Amino acid sequence: MEYEAVIGLEVHAQLLTETKIFCGCSTKFGADPNTNVCPVCLGMPGVLPVVNRKVVDFAIKLALATNCSIAPISRFARKNYFYPDLPKGYQISQYKLPIAENGWIDISVNGVTRRVRIRRIHMEEDAGKLIHDEHQPLSYVDFNRAGVPLLEIVSEPDIRTPEEAVAYLKDLRDIVVYLGICDGNMEEGSFRCDANISLRPVGSQELGVKTELKNMNSFRNVQRALEFEIRRQRALLERGEQIVQETRLWDAAKGVTVGMRTKEEEHDYRYFPEPDLVPVVIDKAWIEKIRKTIPELPGEKRRRFAEQYSLPEKDIDVLVSDRALADYFEAAVAIFPNSRMVSNWMLSELLRELNRSGHSPSSCPVPPENLAELLSLMDNGTISGKIAKTVFEEMYKSGRKASEIVKEQGLTQVADEELIEKIVNDVLQEHQTEVERYRKGETKLMGFFVGQVMKKTQGKANPKLVNEIILKKVGATQCSCPKQ
Repeated sequence: MEYEAVIGLEVHAQLLTETKIFCGCSTKFGADPNTNVCPVCLGMPGVLPVVNRKVVDFAIKLALATNCSIAPISRFARKNYFYPDLPKGYQISQYKLPIAENGWIDISVNGVTRRVRIRRIHMEEDAGKLIHDEHQPLSYVDFNRAGVPLLEIVSEPDIRTPEEAVAYLKDLRDIVVYLGICDGNMEEGSFRCDANISLRPVGSQELGVKTELKNMNSFRNVQRALEFEIRRQRALLERGEQIVQETRLWDAAKGVTVGMRTKEEEHDYRYFPEPDLVPVVIDKAWIEKIRKTIPELPGEKRRRFAEQYSLPEKDIDVLVSDRALADYFEAAVAIFPNSRMVSNWMLSELLRELNRSGHSPSSCPVPPENLAELLSLMDNGTISGKIAKTVFEEMYKSGRKASEIVKEQGLTQVADEELIEKIVNDVLQEHQTEVERYRKGETKLMGFFVGQVMKKTQGKANPKLVNEIILKKVGATQCSCPKQ
């Protein structure tokens, strides 16, 4: 029997607010344990929470960006469960009346577009963090993260393959980063995902028994975990065994999912309205005010880049994946309007230096106008492509302009035809065996001759002129090299 996967994702996006959702404690990552805490986020008796308005603003932003309906009235609820990192014994979340519902995101996989519906977006607080001692049976609790604001985005089970799940996650991550509401860092846990997955016979509309997968801290691990779970569930079904509804952890080192606990049902959490918080009331004026702050989103930008700049799809995907990178590209193209040349340099030379140095595009020491100047110098023949790469490395180290470096180091391209012809003659004289081989059909030796000329001129010779002169020389019936 053939089976198909039915996958739904629950994504938690940690919001880029300066303070927590219900108190004034800092949300800064990396502080000493239990220093960003107060009686409110520690759940001390008698304290009262107050909603951080910025959290609601961010929730409205994401709802608009994902085509959701925004509830005029939403309520917080208590989600009751016991765990050592939950100081109050319950989590303040939303249940029956979330802030947004019924949205969607269109994703593209292998050129095919699919719509993934979003069931709901709701606001909630994060729990603390357990740190397990490797040398003795002890666990430590850090409550700095308790009360940090989250948005949970719950999809409908519209995803059918691990590749679609990753595409949805990437698109959603790009959206929250573009909106400026989350940094999208999966490794630090500020953008994390749980997956619900079941199998059913192809053509069936009935859902199978699902398992929930946790502990996936990268796109690659999400795909690997789902692929393994599909294989595991298929093997059980083919043996006539039943799937157990449970929560399973992904073990990246072993490449397997491991049973953690039986899956809770909603009634296990004993939800009830949060008595210490009033309903959140959102009017049209508030929504329209937030709508005006939404930038061009990744999907819109991809379509515009394809139409306006005629770049390959894979290049567009990389440029648009980071809003600062896309802005850098457009700023450079506005000065040097060769979009393909700008894109090629950014995706090769610029990204290599950024990755090596750990800089982000927004903190790049080479501003877009300086890259545009360098490409102009190369385009008009002032410097060769090889010299341009050397100049760019110096620009990145020093922050100086290309024209200053070229002038100071005397790197201007040699375009003196008489001088280049003399050097070509010397090269051909030194390599007469290769000349004869070329004339017998080994035309790939043209690259060898050009390389020798460039070596003698320290990369400064005009490559187009070098090619023309070599072709004129070795293309003749008899080599016109000077005799010794």
